[in-house]
Amino acid sequence: MAPHDAPEPARPAAPADLVDFSVDLTSHEVHRRAQVLAALGPDWDPIEALLGEDAAYDLLYGNLDAEQQRIHDELVAAGVLPARGGGRAAS
Repeated sequence: MAPHDAPEPARPAAPADLVDFSVDLTSHEVHRRAQVLAALGPDWDPIEALLGEDAAYDLLYGNLDAEQQRIHDELVAAGVLPARGGGRAAS
């Protein structure tokens, strides 16, 4: 077939040809949450997990020298790190 005889490419559907499509994922979300809680197990304690995260944060950002503290404070001011303990890293 010669290039001038080639068929025209298909055009996208006009907006009037669109079909309203919606999916309710509520039951899927409930199932997903149930699976997450089942994977965590009956011994999972959310308060203990949060306290562990706080302790890890204190270890990570504790005992900073002056330059490290300045950078930490800039990151807190920029919203990169959460403000804790009056905006200062743990000492």
